[in-house]
Amino acid sequence: MKTYLGVDVGSVTTKLALLDDDAQLMASIYLRTQGNPIGMVQKGLEEIRKQMPPEVEISGVATTGSARYLAGVVLGADLTKNEITSQAIAAMHYIPEVQTVIEIGGQDSKIIIIRDGVVVDFGMNTVCAAGTGSFLDHQAERLDVNIEEFGEQALRSKMPVRIAGRCTVFAESDMIHKQQMGHKTEDIIYGLCQALVRNYLNNVALGKEILPQVAFQGGVAFNQGIIKALNETLDAQVTVPPHHEVMGAIGAALLVCEEMGNNSHRTKFKGFEASQMDFKVSSFMCKACPNLCEIAQISVNGKVLARWGGRCDRWEVAA
Repeated sequence: MKTYLGVDVGSVTTKLALLDDDAQLMASIYLRTQGNPIGMVQKGLEEIRKQMPPEVEISGVATTGSARYLAGVVLGADLTKNEITSQAIAAMHYIPEVQTVIEIGGQDSKIIIIRDGVVVDFGMNTVCAAGTGSFLDHQAERLDVNIEEFGEQALRSKMPVRIAGRCTVFAESDMIHKQQMGHKTEDIIYGLCQALVRNYLNNVALGKEILPQVAFQGGVAFNQGIIKALNETLDAQVTVPPHHEVMGAIGAALLVCEEMGNNSHRTKFKGFEASQMDFKVSSFMCKACPNLCEIAQISVNGKVLARWGGRCDRWEVAA
């Protein structure tokens, strides 16, 4: 049986998804990146192997996410795609009539506008944490509430308080003030959910026409409080697709399945042995011109496999 592996490596989480020839999800892994993208990709590969049925081969690998190039070198990827394309393809796979994709991850958030099956616009927030999952993680820790219980507590709120959510610093000071005034924890928690949604809509989604159906993807879609806040704020109800937390990886797998089906090339996948290789990442400053680009390189056993990071292609080919 042929299968296709999609790998989505973000700053907070690493996701892997394995699809069969019929685009059915056979296995998936959701891990915390913990500042070690190579190690987590290797660990995810080992976990995927344990979940795979016998007599199954990986016929294509695609990577996406902020560390997609690094993961692509580690695995021997056949395809490298940006997060917008991967998330949109996965959303249309599960919700063919989708017109808006809301994706909120650990360190960034996105909105993707789709019309007639084509991405026509998108927006991203990669600077401020106030519209991302790390905002909730940080405030949950401050409140001494397990993040897994955050959404459940938010749903118990009867009188949510308004939290200034345009900045994480202001939100925290405002939250402390509300605690000192004696507001209930669940009301503060739901106020934080509403603040995150306001920040997202006023920044990432500003100027974008949000039309149904609306798909809500990413790890934050586990949070029922955010779903409720989105439904109350938007004119359209949001739909959380199955496997929402690994949609980027699923989209990458769908793309490489199509890519490998359209040509007769064998996969470049290095095999499960890649999980045992000792990869080294380093960097140096290129002084060939005034740009002074920082060039990253990855090597194994002293051999440089790839370099990237320059404004020109001087270092794009491995030595």
